[in-house]
Amino acid sequence: MARKQNPVGGAGCVVSALGVAAAGVAVAAVLSVVAAHPVASIVIGTAVLGVTIYLLVLWQQSRTRAARQAWELDVARSQEIARYHAMEPGEFERALAFLCARDGCAHAQVTGRAGDLGADVVAFAPDGRKVVLQAKRFAVTHKVTGPDLQRFGGTCYTVHGARVAAVVTTSTFTKQAREYAAHHGIRLFDAHGLAAWASRTGPAPWH
Repeated sequence: MARKQNPVGGAGCVVSALGVAAAGVAVAAVLSVVAAHPVASIVIGTAVLGVTIYLLVLWQQSRTRAARQAWELDVARSQEIARYHAMEPGEFERALAFLCARDGCAHAQVTGRAGDLGADVVAFAPDGRKVVLQAKRFAVTHKVTGPDLQRFGGTCYTVHGARVAAVVTTSTFTKQAREYAAHHGIRLFDAHGLAAWASRTGPAPWH
């Protein structure tokens, strides 16, 4: 029994053949122009090559500049975090109050003391909202936990009347802490967020 030919396959072969033929015609046309005008072809080719090299140089310079800016940003943030790690807890609270005042908050003050119920720094954002911060000056390996957030979450709104509640640490947060914060609208600033805020390369807690 004779096998039927595949019409789709046949059409594909025709298209491929036409493509090859078109490419051949284009190459022939270019060679014809070069043969007829060799000097002009050399000038145009040189110009195209020069423009291509110029664009490549600009692209490489842009990449180098972006990489250097990223490196400088990392260095600045690392230096900020090192400063805060060297502070005592009380110094850290005062540093956060300073950042609040620097960035436009009114009545920024340290309230952290025995029985403060989690409010270490209280301030009023430029738009009038009350900001309540809890400061956690922890080592890198000491993460802020879910229970830490729960204790703060139990008082920041109902007792302290926060419109913006945030926990700021020199460390990081556990998964449970992040989940609790997301559910209760508490903003978290880990070491990277703090460094960005302090170096003016990132937002403040009330933004």
